[in-house]
Amino acid sequence: MTYLQILSQNKCYGGVQTVYSHASAACGVDMTFAVYLPPQAKQTKVPLLWYLSGLTCTHDNAMTKGGFQKHAADHGIALVFPDTSPRGEGVADDETYDLGVGAGYYVNATQDPWKQHFQMYDYVVTELRAIMQETMPVNNQHGITGHSMGGHGALTIALRNPELFKSLSAFAPITNPTQSDWGRKQFRAYLGDDESAWADYDASGLVAELGWHDDILVDQGADDQFIDLLRPQSLYEAIAKRRQPAVMRTHEGYDHSYFFVSTFAADHVEWHAKRLKGNCG
Repeated sequence: MTYLQILSQNKCYGGVQTVYSHASAACGVDMTFAVYLPPQAKQTKVPLLWYLSGLTCTHDNAMTKGGFQKHAADHGIALVFPDTSPRGEGVADDETYDLGVGAGYYVNATQDPWKQHFQMYDYVVTELRAIMQETMPVNNQHGITGHSMGGHGALTIALRNPELFKSLSAFAPITNPTQSDWGRKQFRAYLGDDESAWADYDASGLVAELGWHDDILVDQGADDQFIDLLRPQSLYEAIAKRRQPAVMRTHEGYDHSYFFVSTFAADHVEWHAKRLKGNCG
């Protein structure tokens, strides 16, 4: 049994919002994550929606600013908010905001000094998933979403593991990191100079190569200050080339902030709830 330490716990919309820490085998340090259990989880196991956060974030940002809990309670689904990287004494870091602590990019690093702790892909896909199934009242119907770097993580993790996730969406994701300054710098550091090793973490390439077993929802702000780094056009092109069913929405006036995320949080939770509960009609 995995030992979880409760750091905080609050009643929320009839359910419970809890923050946990645990010793991570994948990352080699203590990791923190948050879970929201809706009131329905008191009676039965419920579906689970993963939310992966973006650069500089922790579990806390979406938990406190995303507004997801009310919608999750309405639809009877649980939420999990992982951290974005390992943290703590001995964890490699960089002086810039977009590499190191707070910028794990949901990859398994293969290069020094990152490889000792930066195994975020395995942490999400294998370790934390097992913890959720083992310790929480959730069933095996999982969806995944995320924002920015977390949107990149949600897309790449789901596309590579379609057997683990039934539904997929993203908010302003980094769609083509192998061709962006939000990707090339980090992948070279984490994965090395061989760019062929980067392909497993590029959503546009994975959509074109693998596709997805259902439709995908992606929301993007038209006034996003980072849109040139996100490269949404690359994902649009890959979806068209693959003839991948998708809903791609661009919203006038919206930027990259949590004001944007919280505005469309209800749409994403409903999107996942319908697919996780099998009532998409």
